[in-house]
Amino acid sequence: MATMKIKKGDMVKVIAGKDKDKEGKVIHVDRAKGRVVVEGVNMLTKHTKPSAQNQQGGIINVEGAIDASNVMYLHNGKATRIGFTEKDGKKVRVAKATGEVID
Repeated sequence: MATMKIKKGDMVKVIAGKDKDKEGKVIHVDRAKGRVVVEGVNMLTKHTKPSAQNQQGGIINVEGAIDASNVMYLHNGKATRIGFTEKDGKKVRVAKATGEVID
């Protein structure tokens, strides 16, 4: 698979699916499957048994993974594609819309 352009901690916008146009922070990136978990997006209900950590048990809401192709990086509040360039001998991410270096 190609290089993953979205990283943990990035602000992204969902561009496809039931949660289209929602924005959130990336919590987890699964590079092998090409999926990301975004805060407040693709909420699933999970039934949990009582345990030592959760004595009550019950129904909780958790974020589910979505495909990385369904999110776009947010740069200055605007969704943009990401490219790569070399700066001072180091590979860096660049916002395609503005040409600015992201990190």
